[in-house]
This record gives sequence, structure tokens and C-alpha cells, in this order.
Amino acid sequence: MEVVGYISLFFVGLVLGTLGGGGSILSVPILVYLFSIDAVMASAYSLFIVGTTSLVGTFLKLNVQMVNLRVGITFGLPSLITIFSTRKWLIPAIPEVILQTESIIITKRFLIIGLFAVLMILASLTLIRKRKESQSEQEYSGPYLMGVGALTGVLTGLVGAGGGFLIIPALVYFAKMGFKTAVGTTLLIITVNSLFGFMGDVINYQINWYFLFSVTVLAIVGIVVGTHLAVNVSNQTLRCFFGWLVLGIGTLILAKELLV
Repeated sequence: MEVVGYISLFFVGLVLGTLGGGGSILSVPILVYLFSIDAVMASAYSLFIVGTTSLVGTFLKLNVQMVNLRVGITFGLPSLITIFSTRKWLIPAIPEVILQTESIIITKRFLIIGLFAVLMILASLTLIRKRKESQSEQEYSGPYLMGVGALTGVLTGLVGAGGGFLIIPALVYFAKMGFKTAVGTTLLIITVNSLFGFMGDVINYQINWYFLFSVTVLAIVGIVVGTHLAVNVSNQTLRCFFGWLVLGIGTLILAKELLV
């Protein structure tokens, strides 16, 4: 299973390079189910893998002018603060058993993975639903976008995800971006959010650096390949594919957690 896991992490980078998100929705299940890593630690490792890989992807997208720095800063700074705070203080404060009765047990693991799946399903619907691509990339409200960024940071911190599956729909819907520019801008935001969120985990947990670096290298190779593949694919095609991918994986994870 671990061999399959290593191969799968190459595809994490491939999906990030092609779609600008989805790295965390793949890496967290891979780490939990194929490497048998605890859900909380898997979410921490996911932040490093996705953040480092997205950093490489950001430079690649900058070279083709597919990153909106203004929106990235407006959205990213509030989310940076909230994701670090969530990882540093909120996650450690959640008890291992949140609720226990004779018939129901709600654990910390179920909360994290379950919330993860529900957010994926909701976010996917905004991308699958057909809408006309905006011709302007400046039609957004700064304060409103900052608020959305802060909320996204909290949710990203809770599930240990880079947040692409939340950030891309937010940028497409609120910032009126074309999908490809939203992808590049999202990679920038993911880089900052993920790596700063991981800093909170370094303080709280013992990290297996050898394992983490080895799987991250595979993901970086994947994002380089994925970035080149995405050049000749249309906005609408990428957006719909990403939406259905998120919906499918979110549904599978939720079903597995509810049936276990």
C-alpha cells in the first residue's frame, strides 16, 4: 500500500499543476488510508507537501502571467492569520472524544475528516454549476474578499488542507476571475497559508522529516508536469473536471467515515 501511496503523491502534484487545487483533498486521504498516519498528523504533513509543491507551481505560473498578486495579497493575508491561529491553538484544544453516548461517538478524527468531506462537496457544486466566465478580473470588493479569506483560513486550518478546493471557487465567484488565473493566484495563497500553518504544527508535533521530504519531491515532479499539461486546456474544461473530482472524492470520504 505504501508503494501505491508514493505513486499517488506524484499525482497530487500533477493535479495541483493542472487544476491549482485538489492537492490536499488527495494527500490527506493518501496519508491516512495508504500510509496509516493519524488524521491530525496527516493534515500537518499535507500542509507541508502542498505548500512546498505550490511554491514551485507559483513560480511556474508567474512566468506565464497567470497570478493576480493584488487579489492574492487581499485574500491571502487574512487567511494567513486565521490558519496559523487555528493550527497553533484551536486544533490542539479539541479533545480526542468530542461527544460520547451509548449509541454515538464523535471523535476528533471524525470531525476533521467529516468536515473535510462536507466542505469538498459544497465547494464542488459552485464549480460544476455553469456560469459565464467574467471578462474582468477587477470586479471584487476588497473588504468582502478579506472576510472570505479569513473564513477560508479557519476552515483550511481545521482540515489541514492547502485550501485550493475552497479558494478557487471563492476567487471565481467573488473576484470574478477566469479559471486559469484563479489557479495561479490560488497556488500563491496556498503556498503562504500551508507553510505558515505548518509552522504551528512544527511547534506541537514530532515531524518525520525524511518521510516528508521524500514524498514532497514526488509531488514537485508532478506539479511541473501538470503545469505544462494545463496550457492547452480551456478554462471551462478545467473547472468542470476539478468540480467533479472534488465532488467524487468528498462523497467517497464521507461515505467511508459514516459507514465505519
